This record gives sequence, structure tokens and C-alpha cells, in this order.
Amino acid sequence: MAITDDLRKTLSDPTPLYFAAGTADLAIQQAKKVPALVEQLRSEAPARIEAVRNTDPKAVQEKAAARAREAQENLQTKVTEIIGGLDVRKLGESAQDFALRGVGIAAEYAVKARETYEKVAEHGEQAVKTWRGEAAEEIEELAIVVEGKAEPAEAATDEPKPAGAAAEPAAEKKPAAKKTPAPRKSTTAKKTTPPAK
Repeated sequence: MAITDDLRKTLSDPTPLYFAAGTADLAIQQAKKVPALVEQLRSEAPARIEAVRNTDPKAVQEKAAARAREAQENLQTKVTEIIGGLDVRKLGESAQDFALRGVGIAAEYAVKARETYEKVAEHGEQAVKTWRGEAAEEIEELAIVVEGKAEPAEAATDEPKPAGAAAEPAAEKKPAAKKTPAPRKSTTAKKTTPPAK
């Protein structure tokens, strides 16, 4: 029974669909930026091509060779430091430390991934509501709740107000007649006695 409940709950959860809708909406937003980037690359391309043409191949080769020699020297010094300072105990402690750090980093990334998933799902839910036109309805409902229900009741009166009535101060308005509550009827039956003759 628990398996069917879990399965039903999983299949009825709209979050993955909202995530897909949010991903699609974000992809569309990013795709709208592509023409501007293409235009920027198109305008910058001639200058970059000219810069490549004007570079001296020998200078580039010399820079690459110098960097390769420097990297090789750095690598040799690091290897000698590691081999010279090799301690089995420190190596074991370092391995444990790296493992614990890895678990902590994995947990942190899992939390960030979940937060991102939820944000994209929320974005997708809003996108779906916008596509359906429900966002405007929610805003109207929220406005009614915030403004209170007094205004819709006032708007329900069909009597047109004279132009001068709006200019009158609130103190001069007549108070509305108070309705007295109707007497409550007793639910118990009263015994009536016949009239005396």
C-alpha cells in the first residue's frame, strides 16, 4: 500500500514538469540573446583576424618554448619536493582528509543542485501560468484581497452618483439606517391553551 501511495504521489507531483517548462523558458530567453552575440562577433572578427595575421610566428614559437621550459622546471621541483617529503603517516592522513573534503563538497553541491532545481521549477510554474494567462488572474485576486472587500460592495450599487456628491466632505454624509435584527423564532413548540368560555 505504501508503494502505491509513493508512486501516486510521485506521478502526481507537477514539479518535474514545471522544471522542464522553466528550462525551456530559460533556454528561449538565452536564445534571444544569440543574435546580439553573433553581431558582436561579426563586428570584432576582422580586427582579430588582422591581429593574427600581423603576429610574427617566430615570436609566438619563442614564447611557447619559454613557457614549456618554465613548466618543466616547476614540475621537476614539485616532484622532488613530494618525493623528498614522503611520509606514510602523513599520506594516510592526507587521504582521509581528501575523502572527507570530497564528501563535504559533494553534499554542498547536492544542496545547491536541489536549490537550483527548485528555483527553475518555480520559474517554470510562473512561465506556465503566464502562458495560460493565470498570472493576471492571480494579480487581480491579490488586489482584491489587499484592497479589501468593501470596494466591490460599493461598486455593486447601481445608483449613479451626482457630480457634486463626490465633493462633499465625509462628515456631512448621512449615516446609514441601522437594521435591527429580526426576533429569533423559538424552535421549541409552544403549548397553547384553548380560550376559556
